[in-house]
Amino acid sequence: GNASAQESLGLMYLIGTGVPRDYSKVVKWYRKAAEQGNVSTQRYLGFMYERGQGVPQNYIKAVKWYRKAAEQGSSSAQEYIGQMYLIGKGVPQNYSKAIRWYRKAAEQRNAKAQHSLGLMYQYGKGVPQNYNKAIRWYRKAAEQGYAIAQYNLAGMYSNGGGVPQNYSKAVKWL
Repeated sequence: GNASAQESLGLMYLIGTGVPRDYSKVVKWYRKAAEQGNVSTQRYLGFMYERGQGVPQNYIKAVKWYRKAAEQGSSSAQEYIGQMYLIGKGVPQNYSKAIRWYRKAAEQRNAKAQHSLGLMYQYGKGVPQNYNKAIRWYRKAAEQGYAIAQYNLAGMYSNGGGVPQNYSKAVKWL
């Protein structure tokens, strides 16, 4: 009945430490911990359903578990739900909801979510196109070392998107 022990046992089955790797046992132990409100196992259980590891692939169940973790403040689960809404996996595609979840994660310094917000603003998906906001979010992610954001920020400087064209800054971010 100890959620931390259940999570640890699930992890041992996930990586094959002391036991053979077995995704169905990972799901079994993660579900026990997740049902007790363990945030990290809720997020991992969503991941297992999204990937179809140890369970049949089920995007609706993936979103269910991601949402439980996201509502408890997990920035990675918030980012995952944003991705599900962006693509329309397990939920109807909805850019506004994707942005809402990305923003929650981005405000917790989740670099991937910050980068995703940059993309949404750069291409006007669910928000009016706004290069200045795109650059702001790219920069936040880039300053944390997120390579894709660094590349996109370099592109904005190289092309003069939302900032004066500046090859020196483009090279810096590349």
